[in-house]
Amino acid sequence: MGRKEDNVRKAQAIIHKPEFIRNIGTVAHVDHGKTTLSDSLIAGAGMMSEELAGQQLELDYDEQEQARGITINAAVASMVHEFEGNEYLITLIDTPGHVDFGGDVTRAMRAIDGAILVVDAVEGVMPQTETVIRQALKERVRIVLFINKVDRLINELRIDPDEMQQRFLKIIAGVNKRIAQLLPDELKKDWQVKVEEGNVAFGSATLKWAISVPFMKETGLTFKDVYQYHKDENVEDLAKRAPLHRIVLNMIIRHMPDPLTAQKLRIPIIWKGPPDSKLARAMMEVDGDGPVAFVVTEIIMDPHAGEVAVGRLFSGTMRQGQEAWVLGSPRPERLQTVNMVVGADRIRVDEITAGNVAAIVGLKAAISGATVADNKDMIPFERIVHYSEPVVTVAIEAKHTRDLPKLVEVLRIIGKADPSIQVEIDQETGEHLMSGMGELHLEITQYRIVHEHGVEIDASPPIVVYREGVRTRAGPFEGKSPNKHNRFYLEVEPLGEAMVQAILDGQVPTNQRVKKTREFMELIRELGLSKKESRKVVWIQDNNMFLDMTKGIQYLHETIELVREAFVEAATRGPLAGERCMGVKVLLVDAKLHEDSIHRGPAQVIPASRSAMYGAMVLAGRLLLEPKQTVVLNLSQEVMGAAIAELQSRRAVIEDIEQDGDDVTISAKAPVAEMFGFATAIRSATAGRVLWSYENAGFERLPTDLQDEVVAEIRIRKGLRPEPYDANYYAA
Repeated sequence: MGRKEDNVRKAQAIIHKPEFIRNIGTVAHVDHGKTTLSDSLIAGAGMMSEELAGQQLELDYDEQEQARGITINAAVASMVHEFEGNEYLITLIDTPGHVDFGGDVTRAMRAIDGAILVVDAVEGVMPQTETVIRQALKERVRIVLFINKVDRLINELRIDPDEMQQRFLKIIAGVNKRIAQLLPDELKKDWQVKVEEGNVAFGSATLKWAISVPFMKETGLTFKDVYQYHKDENVEDLAKRAPLHRIVLNMIIRHMPDPLTAQKLRIPIIWKGPPDSKLARAMMEVDGDGPVAFVVTEIIMDPHAGEVAVGRLFSGTMRQGQEAWVLGSPRPERLQTVNMVVGADRIRVDEITAGNVAAIVGLKAAISGATVADNKDMIPFERIVHYSEPVVTVAIEAKHTRDLPKLVEVLRIIGKADPSIQVEIDQETGEHLMSGMGELHLEITQYRIVHEHGVEIDASPPIVVYREGVRTRAGPFEGKSPNKHNRFYLEVEPLGEAMVQAILDGQVPTNQRVKKTREFMELIRELGLSKKESRKVVWIQDNNMFLDMTKGIQYLHETIELVREAFVEAATRGPLAGERCMGVKVLLVDAKLHEDSIHRGPAQVIPASRSAMYGAMVLAGRLLLEPKQTVVLNLSQEVMGAAIAELQSRRAVIEDIEQDGDDVTISAKAPVAEMFGFATAIRSATAGRVLWSYENAGFERLPTDLQDEVVAEIRIRKGLRPEPYDANYYAA
């Protein structure tokens, strides 16, 4: 029996023992070496050939990932590792580092309890490093640190052992500073990473060696020895003496929590149901006999099995043939197979118990982020909140008319598998508009539509997604129904930054009927609503709020649902450029309604309410908000001037310049619209001597002098007249 088969057999024996399970992920900035590290761990555990680790990229099994040399999907693998006489099952999720695929990282965090933060010894803590720390700690995922590419410090930068240790201390301090900023007081100290405690390791994932303080104490190996091995070009012996997989897997078992420890801390954060319920107790105790509570974190398309839902089982047992509900769907579904996951392979098992990551076939209604339970009335897990919204759009259509039904189905599947991709149909042109996190995100998705799903498409060049807001308070504005029998009076005003941020952070639920619990009322008052307003909230759409401030208006209770529909419609297509609204508070302050219900149907109420909202927004001063990115460049001093000139030509604002010897780090904030083609331009300006990264930084007001021109461009593209309508148009 080969090591892989032996491992699978052992793994099947451990899945019922949560104290011997570790569910972990690798997280890092792009290109810091997560996938190479993951491969080396899997190889060391005997799940793939050691010679191929780092070249085979077991977890980058998507051909686009191998072609581009980056991780796009969060891939899962399980392995068995022996530590102090016991065998442990380690399930590892390798997540992407590229900012365009941050949604995969956020979803993967729901499935794991611990994360190996990989930091490049040369580049140090980068913007995306900070983002993944935030993503992990928000879900109460515990971090250990692996400082990678130490060989580059010795071979390329020719740094001596003392200087090397200074660099390490700087990286560790940078990570700890961010951990302290993001955790409550009771966890801040305990969750710091400390070299002497052994939750920091150093090494080279490519060369397959690593060291940590416990290992150095155990073996007597020192940094100076490591340095000497490199100087003597004897790295193979170093990898035998200090094998990467052993040091890192030992660190995981020592310092990462098992599901029993982790779920006690994590469940109150990720599930807001009653803490004294049977389900809450079952999840806190990782009870295999409790109710089923499973979160889907990824949908994989398998050409043979169809849609495979990968996720974490927090309570209960899932068996082949069992019925389960995807919460929100009308009927239960039967589990066809239950599997463990090893790289691109799935290993069928009879059952999977609480505390494990599993792959389930048969959950057709599942989407990433869905809750699966054996009780359809279970309170679902908290919504998985993504840190950035889709900011770039392409219009796509099938090349051949015969492929149109297939394209619609493919886009449905893509939307299920990757909620960071938004697809809508442009009613005027019939095109499918696909929005994503950036150019690369959309390129990869288009590639998949053509090569994985076999649908040939034509795509427009990428265009930027804007938002619409208002400057000030205005109204009431009167909206008349087409039959002139009904009148609605609406006011609008900016919603307030604190409330918008809380909605973006997922603290305030959106796109659903508002449940006025005591906690909700207290929260929205803290965020700026008056006591009276907090009782009048009807609906929150994206990050816009609708309040019914009226009192005692006859027939309004029969009509308010239609007014809400008009609000949703208007918030989705604003009056300035037909873009989504952002941060707009809409108040219904009065209404005059016809006594006969036949005269106040949808065709009368919706246009009247929508016109009232649009007219009030015109009076309040319409704003266009553009998406921004934080851009960080690492380069040498001699090319700094050229880089700054390139940034400034793209309306970027330089926020910070740090110098460390000849190395310069420039931080800037730039509009997404100006960043197309930046990669080629910055390489050309700096003769290729630049490392750069970006992170989406929300929406900000477009400069006033550009607004008219940009609005006209958007409107013409959407087939509208170039100038937006004035208030008189909506009053007619």
